[in-house]
Amino acid sequence: MSSAPAAPDTRFVVPALGAVYLVWGSTYLAMRIAVEVLPPFMMACARFVLVGAVLLVFMKSRGAAWPTRKEWLLSAPVGILMFVLGNGTVAYAEKHISSGIAAVVCGTMPLCAAAMGPLFGEKTTPREWIGLTLGFAGVAVLGFGQELRAEPFAAAILLVAPIAWAAGSMLARKLPLPKGLTSAATQMITGGVATGLVSLAIGERAPTEIPLKVALAWVYLCIFGSLVAYSAYTYLLRATRPAVATSYSYVNPAIAVLIGTLFGGESIGPEVIVAVLLIVGATAMVVVGRTPTAPSSPAIRSS
Repeated sequence: MSSAPAAPDTRFVVPALGAVYLVWGSTYLAMRIAVEVLPPFMMACARFVLVGAVLLVFMKSRGAAWPTRKEWLLSAPVGILMFVLGNGTVAYAEKHISSGIAAVVCGTMPLCAAAMGPLFGEKTTPREWIGLTLGFAGVAVLGFGQELRAEPFAAAILLVAPIAWAAGSMLARKLPLPKGLTSAATQMITGGVATGLVSLAIGERAPTEIPLKVALAWVYLCIFGSLVAYSAYTYLLRATRPAVATSYSYVNPAIAVLIGTLFGGESIGPEVIVAVLLIVGATAMVVVGRTPTAPSSPAIRSS
Protein backbone atom coordinates (compact mmCIF):
# COMPACT_ATOMS: atom_id res chain seq x y z
CA MET A 1 0.00 0.00 0.00
CA SER A 2 1.56 3.29 -1.10
CA SER A 3 1.83 6.09 1.40
CA ALA A 4 0.40 9.53 0.72
CA PRO A 5 2.90 12.18 -0.41
CA ALA A 6 4.31 14.23 2.44
CA ALA A 7 2.73 17.61 2.99
CA PRO A 8 5.02 20.51 2.08
CA ASP A 9 6.86 22.20 4.92
CA THR A 10 5.11 25.53 5.53
CA ARG A 11 7.49 26.91 8.17
CA PHE A 12 9.14 29.25 5.69
CA VAL A 13 6.03 30.70 4.02
CA VAL A 14 6.27 34.09 5.74
CA PRO A 15 10.01 34.68 5.04
CA ALA A 16 9.53 33.42 1.48
CA LEU A 17 6.66 35.88 0.94
CA GLY A 18 8.82 38.63 2.42
CA ALA A 19 11.63 37.79 -0.01
CA VAL A 20 9.33 37.76 -3.02
CA TYR A 21 7.55 40.98 -2.02
CA LEU A 22 10.57 43.03 -1.00
CA VAL A 23 13.28 41.69 -3.31
CA TRP A 24 11.17 41.66 -6.46
CA GLY A 25 9.70 45.02 -5.52
CA SER A 26 13.23 46.44 -5.21
CA THR A 27 14.62 45.02 -8.47
CA TYR A 28 13.07 47.85 -10.50
CA LEU A 29 15.21 50.43 -8.71
CA ALA A 30 18.26 48.15 -8.94
CA MET A 31 17.71 47.86 -12.69
CA ARG A 32 17.39 51.62 -13.06
CA ILE A 33 20.71 52.06 -11.24
CA ALA A 34 22.39 49.38 -13.36
CA VAL A 35 21.37 50.91 -16.69
CA GLU A 36 22.75 54.30 -15.69
CA VAL A 37 26.06 52.96 -17.09
CA LEU A 38 25.49 49.44 -18.41
CA PRO A 39 23.82 49.08 -21.83
CA PRO A 40 20.39 47.59 -21.09
CA PHE A 41 20.39 44.59 -23.42
CA MET A 42 24.04 43.78 -22.73
CA MET A 43 23.35 43.97 -19.00
CA ALA A 44 20.36 41.64 -19.31
CA CYS A 45 22.32 39.19 -21.48
CA ALA A 46 25.13 38.84 -18.93
CA ARG A 47 22.68 38.50 -16.06
CA PHE A 48 20.49 35.78 -17.50
CA VAL A 49 23.16 33.69 -19.20
CA LEU A 50 25.14 33.63 -15.93
CA VAL A 51 22.14 32.87 -13.69
CA GLY A 52 20.77 30.32 -16.13
CA ALA A 53 24.11 28.51 -16.25
CA VAL A 54 24.30 28.46 -12.43
CA LEU A 55 20.79 27.01 -12.20
CA LEU A 56 21.55 24.39 -14.84
CA VAL A 57 24.72 23.24 -13.08
CA PHE A 58 22.85 23.18 -9.75
CA MET A 59 20.02 21.05 -11.14
CA LYS A 60 22.47 18.70 -12.84
CA SER A 61 24.27 18.25 -9.52
CA ARG A 62 20.91 17.31 -7.98
CA GLY A 63 20.43 14.55 -10.54
CA ALA A 64 18.21 16.37 -13.05
CA ALA A 65 18.41 15.23 -16.66
CA TRP A 66 20.26 17.39 -19.16
CA PRO A 67 17.76 19.22 -21.42
CA THR A 68 17.20 17.55 -24.77
CA ARG A 69 17.75 19.33 -28.08
CA LYS A 70 13.97 19.61 -28.50
CA GLU A 71 13.61 21.18 -25.04
CA TRP A 72 16.30 23.74 -25.84
CA LEU A 73 14.54 24.64 -29.11
CA LEU A 74 11.13 24.94 -27.44
CA SER A 75 12.62 27.07 -24.65
CA ALA A 76 13.89 29.63 -27.18
CA PRO A 77 10.56 31.31 -28.11
CA VAL A 78 9.60 31.48 -24.44
CA GLY A 79 13.01 32.92 -23.56
CA ILE A 80 12.77 35.52 -26.33
CA LEU A 81 9.31 36.64 -25.23
CA MET A 82 10.31 36.86 -21.58
CA PHE A 83 13.90 38.08 -21.65
CA VAL A 84 14.20 40.09 -24.87
CA LEU A 85 10.71 41.58 -25.14
CA GLY A 86 9.75 41.19 -21.49
CA ASN A 87 12.89 42.12 -19.55
CA GLY A 88 15.13 43.84 -22.09
CA THR A 89 12.41 46.35 -22.90
CA VAL A 90 12.00 47.21 -19.21
CA ALA A 91 15.76 47.74 -18.88
CA TYR A 92 15.75 49.99 -21.95
CA ALA A 93 12.72 51.97 -20.76
CA GLU A 94 14.26 52.55 -17.33
CA LYS A 95 17.00 54.63 -18.92
CA HIS A 96 14.26 57.21 -19.49
CA ILE A 97 11.40 56.34 -17.12
CA SER A 98 11.40 56.00 -13.32
CA SER A 99 11.49 52.57 -11.71
CA GLY A 100 8.17 53.13 -9.94
CA ILE A 101 6.26 53.82 -13.14
CA ALA A 102 7.97 50.87 -14.85
CA ALA A 103 6.83 48.62 -12.01
CA VAL A 104 3.24 49.90 -12.20
CA VAL A 105 3.06 49.19 -15.94
CA CYS A 106 4.64 45.75 -15.48
CA GLY A 107 2.09 45.08 -12.75
CA THR A 108 -0.50 44.61 -15.49
CA MET A 109 1.12 41.32 -16.57
CA PRO A 110 -1.51 39.07 -14.92
CA LEU A 111 -4.20 41.19 -16.57
CA CYS A 112 -2.55 40.69 -19.96
CA ALA A 113 -2.40 36.96 -19.29
CA ALA A 114 -6.11 36.88 -18.46
CA ALA A 115 -6.91 38.83 -21.64
CA MET A 116 -4.88 36.33 -23.70
CA GLY A 117 -6.57 33.34 -22.08
CA PRO A 118 -8.95 32.61 -24.98
CA LEU A 119 -6.02 32.53 -27.42
CA PHE A 120 -4.54 29.66 -25.38
CA GLY A 121 -7.78 27.79 -24.78
CA GLU A 122 -8.47 29.28 -21.34
CA LYS A 123 -11.75 31.01 -20.60
CA THR A 124 -11.73 34.57 -19.27
CA THR A 125 -14.39 34.94 -16.58
CA PRO A 126 -16.67 37.99 -16.07
CA ARG A 127 -14.75 38.79 -12.86
CA GLU A 128 -11.51 38.85 -14.86
CA TRP A 129 -13.01 41.13 -17.53
CA ILE A 130 -13.98 43.60 -14.78
CA GLY A 131 -10.43 43.40 -13.44
CA LEU A 132 -9.04 43.94 -16.93
CA THR A 133 -11.14 47.05 -17.41
CA LEU A 134 -10.00 48.53 -14.07
CA GLY A 135 -6.36 47.64 -14.64
CA PHE A 136 -6.07 49.06 -18.10
CA ALA A 137 -7.92 52.16 -16.91
CA GLY A 138 -5.03 52.51 -14.45
CA VAL A 139 -2.55 52.40 -17.33
CA ALA A 140 -4.60 55.05 -19.15
CA VAL A 141 -4.48 57.27 -16.05
CA LEU A 142 -0.72 56.77 -15.89
CA GLY A 143 -0.49 57.87 -19.50
CA PHE A 144 -1.81 61.30 -18.56
CA GLY A 145 1.23 61.89 -16.37
CA GLN A 146 4.07 64.03 -17.62
CA GLU A 147 6.74 61.32 -17.45
CA LEU A 148 5.21 58.95 -20.00
CA ARG A 149 4.10 61.80 -22.28
CA ALA A 150 7.63 63.21 -22.22
CA GLU A 151 9.14 59.87 -23.33
CA PRO A 152 6.66 58.42 -25.85
CA PHE A 153 9.09 55.93 -27.43
CA ALA A 154 10.29 54.58 -24.08
CA ALA A 155 6.67 54.42 -22.91
CA ALA A 156 5.67 52.41 -25.99
CA ILE A 157 8.61 50.03 -25.46
CA LEU A 158 7.64 49.62 -21.80
CA LEU A 159 4.06 48.71 -22.71
CA VAL A 160 5.42 45.78 -24.73
CA ALA A 161 6.94 44.18 -21.61
CA PRO A 162 3.85 42.91 -19.73
CA ILE A 163 2.24 41.73 -22.97
CA ALA A 164 5.34 39.76 -24.00
CA TRP A 165 5.85 38.40 -20.49
CA ALA A 166 2.23 37.22 -20.32
CA ALA A 167 2.50 35.59 -23.75
CA GLY A 168 5.71 33.83 -22.74
CA SER A 169 4.15 32.61 -19.49
CA MET A 170 1.09 31.25 -21.29
CA LEU A 171 3.21 29.60 -23.96
CA ALA A 172 5.43 27.98 -21.32
CA ARG A 173 2.37 26.23 -19.90
CA LYS A 174 1.55 24.67 -23.26
CA LEU A 175 4.99 23.48 -24.39
CA PRO A 176 6.78 20.31 -23.19
CA LEU A 177 9.63 22.13 -21.45
CA PRO A 178 12.02 20.69 -18.86
CA LYS A 179 10.75 20.37 -15.30
CA GLY A 180 11.27 22.80 -12.43
CA LEU A 181 14.33 25.02 -12.31
CA THR A 182 15.82 23.30 -15.35
CA SER A 183 13.06 24.92 -17.38
CA ALA A 184 13.93 28.31 -15.87
CA ALA A 185 17.59 27.72 -16.76
CA THR A 186 16.92 26.88 -20.42
CA GLN A 187 14.62 29.88 -20.78
CA MET A 188 17.16 32.22 -19.20
CA ILE A 189 20.06 30.93 -21.30
CA THR A 190 18.22 30.98 -24.63
CA GLY A 191 16.62 34.34 -23.84
CA GLY A 192 19.92 35.73 -22.59
CA VAL A 193 21.73 34.69 -25.78
CA ALA A 194 18.96 36.28 -27.88
CA THR A 195 19.23 39.46 -25.80
CA GLY A 196 22.97 39.50 -26.49
CA LEU A 197 22.27 39.29 -30.23
CA VAL A 198 19.96 42.29 -29.93
CA SER A 199 22.71 44.13 -28.06
CA LEU A 200 25.14 43.44 -30.90
CA ALA A 201 22.59 44.39 -33.56
CA ILE A 202 21.90 47.82 -32.06
CA GLY A 203 25.58 48.52 -31.43
CA GLU A 204 25.73 48.56 -27.64
CA ARG A 205 29.24 48.93 -26.25
CA ALA A 206 30.61 47.91 -22.88
CA PRO A 207 31.53 50.88 -20.65
CA THR A 208 35.20 51.51 -19.95
CA GLU A 209 34.47 52.04 -16.24
CA ILE A 210 31.72 50.62 -14.05
CA PRO A 211 30.99 52.53 -10.81
CA LEU A 212 30.71 50.43 -7.67
CA LYS A 213 27.00 51.16 -7.16
CA VAL A 214 26.23 50.01 -10.71
CA ALA A 215 28.22 46.80 -10.24
CA LEU A 216 26.48 46.15 -6.91
CA ALA A 217 23.07 46.74 -8.50
CA TRP A 218 23.84 44.16 -11.20
CA VAL A 219 25.08 41.63 -8.64
CA TYR A 220 21.94 42.26 -6.56
CA LEU A 221 19.77 41.55 -9.60
CA CYS A 222 21.62 38.28 -10.24
CA ILE A 223 21.83 36.94 -6.69
CA PHE A 224 18.72 38.27 -5.00
CA GLY A 225 16.39 39.06 -7.90
CA SER A 226 17.02 35.88 -9.92
CA LEU A 227 18.31 33.26 -7.46
CA VAL A 228 17.05 34.02 -3.94
CA ALA A 229 13.60 35.41 -4.74
CA TYR A 230 12.97 32.93 -7.53
CA SER A 231 13.84 30.02 -5.22
CA ALA A 232 11.44 31.47 -2.65
CA TYR A 233 8.75 31.69 -5.31
CA THR A 234 9.15 28.06 -6.39
CA TYR A 235 8.88 27.07 -2.72
CA LEU A 236 5.67 29.08 -2.36
CA LEU A 237 4.17 27.34 -5.39
CA ARG A 238 4.68 24.01 -3.60
CA ALA A 239 3.72 25.09 -0.08
CA THR A 240 0.78 27.49 -0.59
CA ARG A 241 -2.28 28.08 -2.72
CA PRO A 242 -1.64 29.67 -6.17
CA ALA A 243 -3.37 32.88 -5.04
CA VAL A 244 -0.85 33.24 -2.21
CA ALA A 245 2.19 32.39 -4.33
CA THR A 246 1.22 34.83 -7.08
CA SER A 247 0.16 37.61 -4.70
CA TYR A 248 3.51 39.31 -5.43
CA SER A 249 1.98 40.57 -8.68
CA TYR A 250 -0.27 43.06 -6.91
CA VAL A 251 2.13 43.86 -4.06
CA ASN A 252 5.29 44.60 -6.07
CA PRO A 253 4.06 47.77 -7.86
CA ALA A 254 3.22 49.52 -4.59
CA ILE A 255 6.50 48.43 -2.99
CA ALA A 256 8.50 49.48 -6.06
CA VAL A 257 6.91 52.94 -6.05
CA LEU A 258 7.65 53.31 -2.32
CA ILE A 259 11.28 52.16 -2.68
CA GLY A 260 11.83 54.38 -5.72
CA THR A 261 10.51 57.37 -3.78
CA LEU A 262 12.43 56.70 -0.56
CA PHE A 263 15.76 55.53 -1.96
CA GLY A 264 15.81 56.53 -5.62
CA GLY A 265 14.79 60.16 -5.32
CA GLU A 266 11.79 59.57 -7.60
CA SER A 267 8.71 61.74 -7.33
CA ILE A 268 5.18 60.47 -7.69
CA GLY A 269 2.23 62.47 -8.90
CA PRO A 270 -1.45 61.88 -8.15
CA GLU A 271 -1.85 59.94 -11.41
CA VAL A 272 0.71 57.37 -10.17
CA ILE A 273 -1.19 56.86 -6.90
CA VAL A 274 -4.50 56.45 -8.74
CA ALA A 275 -2.90 54.06 -11.24
CA VAL A 276 -1.34 51.96 -8.46
CA LEU A 277 -4.71 51.66 -6.68
CA LEU A 278 -6.52 50.68 -9.87
CA ILE A 279 -3.90 48.19 -11.08
CA VAL A 280 -3.25 46.63 -7.67
CA GLY A 281 -7.00 46.23 -7.04
CA ALA A 282 -7.63 44.86 -10.52
CA THR A 283 -4.74 42.39 -10.31
CA ALA A 284 -5.89 41.17 -6.89
CA MET A 285 -9.36 40.62 -8.35
CA VAL A 286 -7.96 38.58 -11.24
CA VAL A 287 -5.34 36.58 -9.30
CA VAL A 288 -7.44 35.77 -6.22
CA GLY A 289 -10.50 34.96 -8.30
CA ARG A 290 -8.69 32.55 -10.60
CA THR A 291 -8.32 28.81 -9.93
CA PRO A 292 -5.67 27.85 -12.47
CA THR A 293 -4.24 24.47 -13.15
CA ALA A 294 -0.66 24.35 -11.98
CA PRO A 295 1.78 25.10 -14.77
CA SER A 296 4.43 22.55 -15.65
CA SER A 297 7.06 25.02 -14.48
CA PRO A 298 6.72 28.19 -12.41
CA ALA A 299 6.46 31.46 -14.29
CA ILE A 300 9.54 33.64 -14.17
CA ARG A 301 9.33 37.33 -13.41
CA SER A 302 10.35 40.19 -15.62
CA SER A 303 12.64 42.18 -13.39
